[in-house]
Amino acid sequence: MSLAAESIAAEPAAGSRAASLALRYALRELRSGLRGFYVFIACIALGVMAIAGVGSVAASLGDGLTREGRSLLGGDVAFSLIQREAKPDEIAFLRSRGEVSVVATLRGMARIVDGRLALVELKAVDGAYPMLGTLALDPNVPLADLLAERDGGFGAAVDSVLLARLDLKIGDRVTVGSATFQIRSVLKTEPDKLGGGVGLGPRFLVSEAGLRATELLQPGSLVRWIYRVKLPDTASGARAATALADDARATLPQAGWEIRSRDNASPQLERTINRFTQFLTLVGLAALLVGGVGVANAVKSHIDRRRDVIAAFKALGATGRDVFTIYLTQVVVLATIGSVIGLVAGAALPFAIVGVFGKLLPLPVVPALHLDELLLSFIYGLLTALAFGLWPLGRVHDVPVAALFREAVSSEWHRPRWGYLVLMAAVIALLIAVSVGLAYDKRVAAVFVAASVVVFALLRGIAAGLMALARRLPRPGITMLRLAIANIHRPGALTPPVVMSLGLGLAVLVTITQIDGNLRRQFLAALPDRAPSFFFTDIPSAEADRFGAFLRKTAPQSTVEDVPMLRGRIVAARGVRAEDLKASTDTEWVLQSDRGLSYTGEIPRGSKVVEGKWWGADYDGPPLVSIEKKIADGLKLRIGDEIVINVLGRDIPATVSNLRTVDWQSLGINLVLVFSPNAFRGAPHTHVATLTEVHPDSAGDARIIKSVADAFPMVTSVRVREALETIGAVVTNLALAIRGASAVTLISAVLVLGGALAAGHRHRVYDAVILKTLGATRARLLGAYALEYLMIGFATAIFGVLAGSVAAWLIVTRLMTLSFVWQAGSAVGVVAAALIVTVGLGLVGTLLALNQKPATVLRNL
Repeated sequence: MSLAAESIAAEPAAGSRAASLALRYALRELRSGLRGFYVFIACIALGVMAIAGVGSVAASLGDGLTREGRSLLGGDVAFSLIQREAKPDEIAFLRSRGEVSVVATLRGMARIVDGRLALVELKAVDGAYPMLGTLALDPNVPLADLLAERDGGFGAAVDSVLLARLDLKIGDRVTVGSATFQIRSVLKTEPDKLGGGVGLGPRFLVSEAGLRATELLQPGSLVRWIYRVKLPDTASGARAATALADDARATLPQAGWEIRSRDNASPQLERTINRFTQFLTLVGLAALLVGGVGVANAVKSHIDRRRDVIAAFKALGATGRDVFTIYLTQVVVLATIGSVIGLVAGAALPFAIVGVFGKLLPLPVVPALHLDELLLSFIYGLLTALAFGLWPLGRVHDVPVAALFREAVSSEWHRPRWGYLVLMAAVIALLIAVSVGLAYDKRVAAVFVAASVVVFALLRGIAAGLMALARRLPRPGITMLRLAIANIHRPGALTPPVVMSLGLGLAVLVTITQIDGNLRRQFLAALPDRAPSFFFTDIPSAEADRFGAFLRKTAPQSTVEDVPMLRGRIVAARGVRAEDLKASTDTEWVLQSDRGLSYTGEIPRGSKVVEGKWWGADYDGPPLVSIEKKIADGLKLRIGDEIVINVLGRDIPATVSNLRTVDWQSLGINLVLVFSPNAFRGAPHTHVATLTEVHPDSAGDARIIKSVADAFPMVTSVRVREALETIGAVVTNLALAIRGASAVTLISAVLVLGGALAAGHRHRVYDAVILKTLGATRARLLGAYALEYLMIGFATAIFGVLAGSVAAWLIVTRLMTLSFVWQAGSAVGVVAAALIVTVGLGLVGTLLALNQKPATVLRNL
């Protein structure tokens, strides 16, 4: 009898002392060590570490973006215009409020002496750049001298990628449009680079005079003019920046500029970080849920081992509630230990990242302790432990002393009392509320919760079905097979815990591998059938027909598609300003910046009208617009609603005529907004064209790029393959982060599986001793156990592949809106790995059981 059991009669657990006595007895129970709870603590620690680490890194990154917001923006407030410069009265308004710096960005083609070309991201700056932050150059030359015109060319600073791509060095000359530039320095860092998003080419920094000399600034060219305002030091706070933005909208309502303050220097980057953080947090929560199975197994195993102590408690007068409280306190103490370990590791993660990678990080991370994130992670860990531990704890209450002693040879199943079930339901409901309520995208979080519930229910059903099937199978003549099948359904079988732990881990692994494979296929593998080989932008309207004819002559077997192109911002819809529209989470991006616009009399290729009617080629009435259906649904737009677009500083109202579905996977010229032919009559604009080759090759692509650059130096050529490779590099980095977070889930699954097998070790020892006494050989027993683990592992692996594939399909097609192709190779690899791990861990435990001396075990039966 334990010390705790001996003292319970002397210290009755009643009144206000019940909680302190429960804690005292719980701690006395743990004096003998944490044997049996290492998996419990490790699973909670891993899950909490993942959630705390992701939250801490995201919060540190958010602090960095906030601290560096002015530098990222280039000022206190930035006013952006597309396809036009600010008018004199607009510039005068901005200069009346503070110091102004002007930056212009667009894409162009850089050509060297031998005729080779490369796509570059031109950035033209004025003498005030940078007003905030530091521009790092090598060699470090004053910016005015660096970009000045001398010796027949303008100066330029370029990204080192361009030097490597075209075999250039400092002092070499390149041509962009009609201007010649001499490379005088290499760009190391730009203080405002993150505010501009992902570029398709290396940076090419020039002066505003140099940009104008290129003659690329044609009417309708896709150039973005950004006017940064630095407020006086006496009025540079967030409130002053907001006041300036509001005043600008009220004073110049038709300007149509996109206004950003230092609090939202890069909205797209912030949205990406928030979504990615949520995804990684859900992965960490998945690790906790997988670990929850380990918690349940550990608690059940612990109660089985302590049945004599529980019997002694009850024999000395302890009630079922007393016993429940003691062991509940133990679970809370152990969950706290595991959570604290996870919190320490998670809190240290941002410090470790900055310490290891330092200046190599492309994002501003400011490491700090974020108590709110750590507290949330602790709550996740504690709630998960309670949610999974209450069921085995609750079953103790009504088990009589005699049944507890009989459990050494038999197991009697019963559910907990309704009071404990209600408590467990409340804890689960609180865990769900925290997971969904604090999520960035509540819809995604709700889907995750619903999927988790369904997967748990299915796994329980699969375990029960597998046991029922094994029970009903005819008795085979092969002894090893008969014993293996009997082990699957016998009392105390390992089937339920193995299926639960292995199934959850495999489902997560298959989901990640299928998503990763599809992303790689989408961005790094072969292009879709009949996908364009090239995009050509900034084609002057007057030259559009001649350019199309030139392409058809240069590549006679290819297909050319050409559409007019403008840029504009949605400023109102349904009579509501864009700032006040309550758009869905997955469509709010349409309102954040300018969008590509076009007009046509024919239904665009790759589009299908699903609601309303197309206006026809001869339509000449009031402006009409066709909107992609998912975007229209997210903005709550219906046929007949009015939408207002600001184009070149003019608000243009249009009526929604129809809704379209768009085949985005074709990579063709697909736009969210398409207008009737008369909507932009008289507005300066350019054209965009695609060239789709029958049999593309590198030599032919180089020839086309050179021919276009020779004949139309103002046109920018974008090779689709190179653009996808640029995006693919970003996707690959994200996939690596996802894999790292998912590894935590897989480690938890292996720990839980090992813990489940270890929990059944006592029964395995008894089985092995009895069977060896009756004449079974070691080889026969090993074969029987291997077959048992193989059958359980195979059935669970099939479920994991099916569940993970369905989850990956939903994520890829519904959330990422990409095509999905089942990756058979990775699925087969997962099944093989599952069988190896299950059989391997199982046989390790079996060998330990077979090494037990029969006499010692038989004396204790």
